[in-house]
Amino acid sequence: MKESQTGTKSEDKSLTYVLPRVTPDVRMRRLRAKAPLRAMVRETHLRVEQLIYPFFIVEGEGVRNPISSMPGINQQSIDLMLKEAAEVVALGIKSVLLFGIPKEKDSQATGAWHSQGIVQRATRALKANFPDLLVIADTCLCEYMDHGHCGIVHEGKVLNDPSLEILARAAVSQAEAGADIIAPSDMMDGRVAAIRAALDANGFENIPIMAYSAKFASALYGPFREAAESAPQFGDRTSYQMDPANAREAMREIELDIAEGADMVMVKPAMPYLDLIAEARYMTKLPIAAYNVSGEYSMVKAAAANGWIDEKRVVMELLTGIVRAGADLIITYHAKDVANWLK
Repeated sequence: MKESQTGTKSEDKSLTYVLPRVTPDVRMRRLRAKAPLRAMVRETHLRVEQLIYPFFIVEGEGVRNPISSMPGINQQSIDLMLKEAAEVVALGIKSVLLFGIPKEKDSQATGAWHSQGIVQRATRALKANFPDLLVIADTCLCEYMDHGHCGIVHEGKVLNDPSLEILARAAVSQAEAGADIIAPSDMMDGRVAAIRAALDANGFENIPIMAYSAKFASALYGPFREAAESAPQFGDRTSYQMDPANAREAMREIELDIAEGADMVMVKPAMPYLDLIAEARYMTKLPIAAYNVSGEYSMVKAAAANGWIDEKRVVMELLTGIVRAGADLIITYHAKDVANWLK
């Protein structure tokens, strides 16, 4: 900073100090003066190709059930899902993530691995109608279990190793139906290795795995559990999902999934865990996905509905921040809105 020899005396005669005239050596505002300049030097760009849009699929025909806690998002039958998929494709969104809500649930998650399961039928329908749309199958058991947990339960405990066989069976079934990417979200130890081995043994060695690697036991999943009808019937998921306080453990989980054969890793939720997305970015060269989860979405929607925020500006700032932290892909319920805004 430069200080001029002549200053400005205070006009208040009770004050005797002099205010030196200071001129900055560096003027950062030069590159902020005009919109074209700001665009020219912008460091982070949010692109439609980075967005993944989730679907919640139910049995039946002509069924659309609005999710009260997630304005604009619905459970829908396969026929209506295809109509929305046409909108998604027209907007330039390249990939969707499928969650199935079966009519019947049991203790073996039969709907997760059956060839006529809801996700398997939805996948075949999508690939028949939109062959270039990337279909990501969420591979978990909670929606299909009568107890709502992500694995086999015995005497009130979620069993790790017996759950791996069912998860592997589900992944193979999803790949057979035409899924382009398998995305295990259960947080059982060793599930990436089990799924990779099963896919390879059944001729699906070229199907990539997007692992929910650092998935936290977050309070932000509440609206999703209404959407997926997957709330645990007893206890919670803290014995397998991660403690929100643990960063080093998150890096261990990511390292393990990479070692077991994950092709992409994920941090979920996104907004409270930007530090971990950034740390993962420094740790690995693999693509990183971030899940902008239901609670994050619903908070924005509620605030916007009350006129407290500018929804477009807030959403664009939040998602750009996720990319700036290091994410290559974002699963978000805002995807259609953002695709329209980016036109």
